[in-house]
Amino acid sequence: MSPADIFHKIAERFGPEAVVSRDEEVLDPCCIIQPELTADICRFLQQEADLAFDCLSNMSGVDFLKDEKIQVVLHLYSYPHRHKIVLKVDVPRDAPEMPSVEGVWKAANWLEREIYDLLGVNFTGHPDLRRLLMPEDWVGHPLRKDFVEPEEYHGISTRRESLLK
Repeated sequence: MSPADIFHKIAERFGPEAVVSRDEEVLDPCCIIQPELTADICRFLQQEADLAFDCLSNMSGVDFLKDEKIQVVLHLYSYPHRHKIVLKVDVPRDAPEMPSVEGVWKAANWLEREIYDLLGVNFTGHPDLRRLLMPEDWVGHPLRKDFVEPEEYHGISTRRESLLK
């Protein structure tokens, strides 16, 4: 099934406003979907027999500081049908929140925790949303472009000598 067909099925099932935009002429065809519909769209893509996206192969986040948004990117693959698509979800930087897809693909559990930890996106409905890489008392989200690293953490300097000197 072509990416255009897949995006058409999403729009057909959830309405034309579900797909904000799409790009089929790239290496990894993608579409931007409405944040509040994320879990429902993902469940549909997994359970629909002719789509059968049984694999969440990657999930990451990108901080677009100038656009005041964080984009969550989901790479989906169907082993039975050998097709793939990329879903993108834009959430505002000041209140980044979207539904968890952990109930659809268990692989999302730690991927969502990583995005939460490093970018601050709150995944509603996640069963155990807590820091994964940074200490529990760490302040801020290190992958945000406006993050300023503290001078020290619990009395330990965070300064490092440049290896380029």
